[in-house]
Amino acid sequence: MKHFLVKTIANAAALAVAIWLLKDITLTGENTGRKILTLILVALIFGLVNFIVKPVVKLLSFPLFILTLGLITLVVNALMLLLTSWLAGKADLAFHVGSFWTALLGGVIISVVAWAMHMILPDED
Repeated sequence: MKHFLVKTIANAAALAVAIWLLKDITLTGENTGRKILTLILVALIFGLVNFIVKPVVKLLSFPLFILTLGLITLVVNALMLLLTSWLAGKADLAFHVGSFWTALLGGVIISVVAWAMHMILPDED
C-alpha cells in the first residue's frame, strides 16, 4: 500500500511539473482544490496505464526496442501519456495533452521527475 501511495505522489508531482513547463499539457479547474483532486485522479490513471498497458506494448514492440537501442521507449512513454489524456477525457477530468510532440517531451519530463521523486520519497518499510 505504501509503495502505491509513493508511486501516485511521484506521478502527480511529475505530471504537475510537465503541466507547469509545457503549455500544451493542460489541467483546469474552478479552484485549487479541484485542480489537486484532478491531478491525483490523473496520476492514478497514469499509474494504471503504466502498470497494465505499457508492459503489453513493450512486449509487442520488443523487436523495435532492439532495433532502436531502446529509443522507442520515448515513443511508448508519449503514447502512454496520450492514452492517459484520452482516458481522463472519458472520465470527464480536465486534463489534456495537445499533440504527440508535446506528449514526447512531456514523457521525458515526467520520467526524469518521477525518477527524482522516487529517489527522494521513502519506498521501503
